[in-house]
Amino acid sequence: MAGLEGKTAIVTGASSGIGAAIVGALRREGALVAGGARRAERIEADHALELDVTDLESCERFVSEAVERLGGLDVLVNAAGLALGRDPFWESTEDDERAVLETNVNGLIRITRLCLAHLRDGGHIVNIGSVAGRQAYEKGSLYVTSKFAVRGFTYALREDLLGRPIRLTTVDPGLVETDFSRVRFRGDEDQARTVYAGVEAMTPDDIADCVLFALTRPPHVNVDELVVKALAQSSGGRILRST
Repeated sequence: MAGLEGKTAIVTGASSGIGAAIVGALRREGALVAGGARRAERIEADHALELDVTDLESCERFVSEAVERLGGLDVLVNAAGLALGRDPFWESTEDDERAVLETNVNGLIRITRLCLAHLRDGGHIVNIGSVAGRQAYEKGSLYVTSKFAVRGFTYALREDLLGRPIRLTTVDPGLVETDFSRVRFRGDEDQARTVYAGVEAMTPDDIADCVLFALTRPPHVNVDELVVKALAQSSGGRILRST
């Protein structure tokens, strides 16, 4: 098993949920971590930096400063993402479409492109996808579209990186209890709680463990994909709940 002691890492979406858990896991394993998010004051990393993945200038500043502070780059984890609403597609808005696609797709691609110029040989890129990028469910068209795009981009980048000593993994979680649903339902706490009612959802730490597994395989081993769901979940739209 390869260790992370002395490695450097960038994590986006680092202020909460899965991104924050990944930051903590990497640091416990000895990595030096720069975390980026719009709410930089909430980041518990070695270097907490402001980042808006939808803004090119913000991304350029973040990557430049993060790499300078870290002294190089070994690992990139693209964890920034969101969903807005659970409505039929025809009730979505241009603003919602732009926010979801700019964050989940363009932002991930943008950060990856900027970081690739600095990623050292033996480096590793991890994209946090979703089971929504593997099987569609109703009233989630924007989020589903964005996560299918993440998976497609990951596949295509894997082809382009073949021959370079850089590994690439997508981790696709199912139901994880975070602020995700609170954001999706625009702060409606009652509606957000119903998502996790009657089922033991996964935790952000469960997903961070999966990321660590991929990162710590021997250098000649590339874990292409990890799909992880709560035991009571068979697909994005089918969850067995206690009554």
